[in-house]
Amino acid sequence: MNLKTQYNDLIKIRPLTKEDFKYVLNWSKDNRFCSANDWEENRSEKELYHWWLHCVNNKSEDFIRLGIELENKLIGYADLAYIKENSAELGIAIGESLLWGKGIGIYSSLNMIDYAATHLGITVFNAETHETNIRARKMLEKIGFKEVSRIGSEKYLGKDCNLIQFQLSLQANK
Repeated sequence: MNLKTQYNDLIKIRPLTKEDFKYVLNWSKDNRFCSANDWEENRSEKELYHWWLHCVNNKSEDFIRLGIELENKLIGYADLAYIKENSAELGIAIGESLLWGKGIGIYSSLNMIDYAATHLGITVFNAETHETNIRARKMLEKIGFKEVSRIGSEKYLGKDCNLIQFQLSLQANK
């Protein structure tokens, strides 16, 4: 999994901070981002700030959210959910829709996978995306995820879409 681009060495994952809220507030005003990530549009700044504080202060045994940083600016977040023994579900959101399609998601995901493997001993990663989210599907496949099922559906960009589940096993890639 040694992919290289102009962003590879510039993207970092790090803990979230209260000071990151200014970036989150901007994302909340981007209707493309809100629609793609199921964020409520026109959310009050106060409500959004309380939600962000919860994200910053969340301490959970089975969930971790870290910030994705590019050139000292928070541009998104990466999640590990349903952490159990050696597995977790990977999710990412790039908050600035102008940065979509530039390969940033791949390197953000690879950084989070490396973090999870190194610090938590995770070797099996699950992911899920909407059938119509071609960018996310291509990203997962480039990283080495394999489609394992097509179960469920939900709204994505205002339309009902089937969900596709993927899995990556680091043990299989050695």
